[in-house]
Parts: sequence; structure tokens; C-alpha cells
Amino acid sequence: MSIAPAHLAEAACDALRRGRIVGVGGLAILSAELADTDTLAALETQERAGLIITARRAGVLNLANQIAAAAPDPEPVWVDRPDWLDLPASRAVADPVLDLATPLKGPFRTRALGEDAPSARAAIALAKLGALIPAVYAVPLGDAPAAVTCPADAILALPPAQARVRVSSRARLPLARAEDCQVVAFRPDDGGPEHLALVIGNPDVRQPVLARLHSSCLTGDVLGSLKCDCGPQLHAAIAAIAAHPGGGILLYLQQEGRGIGLLNKLRAYALQDQGWDTVDANTRLGFEPDERDFSLAAAMFNVLNVTSVALMTNNPLKVEGLAGHGFTVTRVAHDMPPNPHNAAYLATKRDRQGHML
Repeated sequence: MSIAPAHLAEAACDALRRGRIVGVGGLAILSAELADTDTLAALETQERAGLIITARRAGVLNLANQIAAAAPDPEPVWVDRPDWLDLPASRAVADPVLDLATPLKGPFRTRALGEDAPSARAAIALAKLGALIPAVYAVPLGDAPAAVTCPADAILALPPAQARVRVSSRARLPLARAEDCQVVAFRPDDGGPEHLALVIGNPDVRQPVLARLHSSCLTGDVLGSLKCDCGPQLHAAIAAIAAHPGGGILLYLQQEGRGIGLLNKLRAYALQDQGWDTVDANTRLGFEPDERDFSLAAAMFNVLNVTSVALMTNNPLKVEGLAGHGFTVTRVAHDMPPNPHNAAYLATKRDRQGHML
């Protein structure tokens, strides 16, 4: 019985997250974040592994042209590993949080990807899908002991261009700021994390629905972090929707850290402590400034029969993201006053990401 390519890609992501060797196209790869002495030795039975990093990270290390690294879909970069570039040293190449502790890196030699380019792109995509640091050790697949082997194009096809979700459950959920509230839980067909819709009041879907797309932020929403404005935005949006005639809908999307995952977001926080702003922190890690996929929100609104929204946001990407899926979108300003801990963060969102603050 053959296994569907999409299922192989999902199995490969799971194996990579468990620190196992995975076959991707013509390469055998291992997460640079999770590798240890034994797993790296198992990968290197035939030859020394190279280190594949994103063009963003390569640009930081002056291994790629900065302008080219910021272009849409730039190629990853293969870094050869001489004997001195052992596990700790190469981990410092992958993880920018270690840059201050290991400032002297290189000289490095890079290798043209050639026919391995699709496999390298898929390897980086798989690491991002698994919310890992986007860097992997790699050797030609050969006889490497891969736990799973997957075609590169199967990984590059994930996630689907049009997300699909289904309602898993509904329940009444009275909130402190919105007692007339129902929670609708959505399970995506790709097996990713679940997402929630808070349906407050009785919104008329024949009219523009007052709505908010809120990406999860454990540190801000739950712990009350002052480094961002997420918690105040969430609670103010719930209160505003509850006060609005007819109510509205808040989508709570599991896209922590603009889509890079909780642990990578905390790494970005560590980089901010070193003096980098929120955009540079993400790109130094090897990510784009914003990795979120708003097709999930579009799919959820489709299930809820919403076609037009008055969107509470100051992020133009959210407006463009929904409009690109056929929704009629009008923007409703939604900004919170700064505090001493997040004033620079908000200024960066305004000045470098175009937020309308």
C-alpha cells in the first residue's frame, strides 16, 4: 500500500521534530537544533555533513548578498563544515542567540546547491513547519539511516494554498468581558494545531461582521507580558465586540510569534535583549519578519458563512490577506497605548512593518 506524499511530508516533519534523520529528496537531514553527538555521527557515516541555513541567516553572516537574501523565495545556503566546525561551533552558526558568545565565526566555504536546491528548500520548509530553528545538517541521501524519506515536492506543497478546516466542537463560553459568547473549535485537515472562533452576541453575517484576527501569544495573553501589546489587544477586542450591537467574531489563531512558534519567539526575545528589534530578531533567526498564513482565518470565516468584515487591526497584512481570499474588508483602528517596555517594539511595527499606529 503506497503512502500519499502529503502523509509522508507530515511523517517527515514529526520525525525531524523528534531529532531523527529524515530523507528529503536527495538529501538526508538532521535538525541543527536537536542534533547530538550520536545522531550527527549516524548521519556522517559516509561523509561530513554540511549545514544548510536560510538566505536570511546567511545574509547576517555575510555569506549571501543582503539584498538577495531579502528577496522573495531566496535559495538556502550550504555551508561546508571543516574539522574545526564541530557540533557546538556549527550550532552557533545556526542559532543567533549565541552570536555574542561566539562573535568570531568563519571563514566559511559555501557550496553551490545545484540539483540539490529543491531538497534544500524543502529541508528548510520542513524545519519551519516543525517550529524548529531553520537550519539542518545534510549529506547525500545514499544509505543514511533515515527514519522517513519524502519527496521534496511533497514538502514544498505544504501547507496547502487553500487551508481546509472543520468544526470540531461548539460550546457556550461566558467571558469576563463578554458573557454572551460561544466558542467554536476548528481542526485543520493538515493535522496542525486547533484554532478557535469566539462568536460574541448574534452577528448578522449578511452585514459586515465586526471581527478581529488574533494570533496566540502565551506570554502576552496569559502571562501578561509587557514586551508586546497582544494581551491588551485581545481583551480590548473582546470588550469592543461585546459592546457592539449584534456582537461579532474573534478568531484566535495558533500562530505564535508571527508564525515562528513559541520557542523561536522566546529566542527572538533573547535577541531583543541583545539590542535587536523585533524584525531583525526574526530575520537573524532565519525567518521572514512575518510567517503567518491567513488562509486559515479565511477558511474559518467561510465555515461561519462570513463574507464581509469590519476588521479590528492596524496590520495591513491582515487586511490584504483576507481581501486576497475574496472577502470584503474595511479596517477598524485597534491600537493600545504603549508602556515603557513595548514602546520601541510598537515603533518598529509602525516604522518597519507598516502598522498603522
